[in-house]
Amino acid sequence: MINSAMLPEGFRSVGGTSFADFLASQAPETLPGAGQSTSGELAGVTHGTTIVAATFDGGVVMAGDRRATMGNVIAQRDIQKVFPTDEYSCVGIAGTAGIAVEMTRLFQVELEHYEKLEGTTLSTDGKANRLATLIRGNLGLAMQGLAVVPLFAAYDLNSGSGRIFAFDVTGNKNEERTFHSVGSGSTFARGSLKKLYSEDMDERSAVTAVVQALYDAADDDTATGGPDLTRRIFPLVSVITADGYRSWDEDETAALADEVIAGRMNRPDGPPASLL
Repeated sequence: MINSAMLPEGFRSVGGTSFADFLASQAPETLPGAGQSTSGELAGVTHGTTIVAATFDGGVVMAGDRRATMGNVIAQRDIQKVFPTDEYSCVGIAGTAGIAVEMTRLFQVELEHYEKLEGTTLSTDGKANRLATLIRGNLGLAMQGLAVVPLFAAYDLNSGSGRIFAFDVTGNKNEERTFHSVGSGSTFARGSLKKLYSEDMDERSAVTAVVQALYDAADDDTATGGPDLTRRIFPLVSVITADGYRSWDEDETAALADEVIAGRMNRPDGPPASLL
């Protein structure tokens, strides 16, 4: 048994439910971005690119391409950009990859810390607010070019629906009711989803739509990676429903991507939007 008297004062004092606040007071050097400097070349920093998310009847889907860039160079072809944060939520990262991954890991601990202290999970809005606070804490580095702009998706047990939250570098959050995209290819991905999205989509239709959107983003944005047929690298797809978070099986995603690519052989610009 640990003698509480041997612990530093900060570990014995009564505090709030935020693990990030605890770190800020006791070990600020461990926070995301601590010690980072922009005195070097920003071109040497790895960036994650495009993330897309869409709600469907019964949940929400999020997918990310696999490319990370370093200036005009492909730094990594199979980076993971979508992470579960608890049983009913996930985060997709865009921006400075190293800080984004650190922030996501801290957010995961933040949610688990709250659950252990309170004996219940944080509400969906509470989760989005906690993430906004972490993003705001990185504002100084964001102003120097090391921005992190994640996309947050969750299944809300109270409303029984999927929800999507977008943020800017100041931590301002906005709820997106249908679909959204962040990253360098986000403009093209959102344009694609405008013609493909419908509120009555089922899970497979929603996954197909976001994969099509990532294909369109890669078609016009050099920093977004399209399906890599030779290396068999395809987008990472995650779905959250009343049953919780799960990642789509890689073989299932590959089969769907192959269908999308086969369709593009006859129609390179993708499927047309319905006029009705």
